[in-house]
Amino acid sequence: MSYNKLPTTMPKQIELLAHRGMKVTEDAVHFLTHIGYYRLRGYWIPFEETTPPDGEHYFREGTSFDDVLNLYVFDRELRLLVTDAIERIEVSVRNQWVDALAQGRGAHAYLNSELYRSQRQFGRCLSELSGEYDRSKETHIKHYKKKYGDPDLPPIWAAVDIMTLGQFSHWLSNLKSKALKSRIAKPYGLDEEVLCSFLHHLTVIRNICAHHGRLWNRRVTITMKLPRSKPSELTGVIDHGPDPNQAPRKIYNTLATLAWFLDCICPEHHFRKRLTTLIDTHRIDVSTVGFPEGWRELEFWQQESSKEE
Repeated sequence: MSYNKLPTTMPKQIELLAHRGMKVTEDAVHFLTHIGYYRLRGYWIPFEETTPPDGEHYFREGTSFDDVLNLYVFDRELRLLVTDAIERIEVSVRNQWVDALAQGRGAHAYLNSELYRSQRQFGRCLSELSGEYDRSKETHIKHYKKKYGDPDLPPIWAAVDIMTLGQFSHWLSNLKSKALKSRIAKPYGLDEEVLCSFLHHLTVIRNICAHHGRLWNRRVTITMKLPRSKPSELTGVIDHGPDPNQAPRKIYNTLATLAWFLDCICPEHHFRKRLTTLIDTHRIDVSTVGFPEGWRELEFWQQESSKEE
């Protein structure tokens, strides 16, 4: 089947939205000009009536363009909040990896192939890192290139800074020693398999945020492994059994786990307060993305440090 749809003009876009039952406000043209009809479309889907597969999509009675814009702005601010949390977590776990491998093994311990389960993946990781190293313009990398020739790659504390999050998650997950991975996961009170799974999951979340994708009400392709034993505080929050709202491809579990990691890394963080304020300010129905009924009453979401207050 060939794609034969033609681009529509701004007046036609406005006409189509009005025909489908949306109240089009005065500033709609401005925002359609700077955001785009197709990009905003993902945010007005929740306001559409249920229609037959081949039927025309109409909006629920009372839907306004401002409702769509409100959801769009909320999602943008949510991505910024999540990006900030991922940065702190990523920096922390990278540092745990550096310390665990370097202490007692030396500055280039990560290059020891015997530390890894899959030699094929190890080779792929080396190849990707070499590419990042060759392209890097970082001052400390340029210094190593100029002053040292052996080994070909920089020490672990410099190498980790030029890895992408996805590349780093592969280095970590490929470690052979469970004890070594457990040491890296220990500061977060989680099983090493949960840590590795969550980092892999975060590569998807971060890519969505970095490319300005829709995070809210999105079905995430790569899910995270949930903790089944400890910590009980987190298990009781992100595992709700048969509750149909707890769809594993929604982002509630992601947000709860981000909060848990931040508790471990920087207890004075404001993630919970900023998240709940964001939800309240934009009057968002959180049940559609996996938030359980009564989530605000859960102790996990109520706890705040004295510094946070």
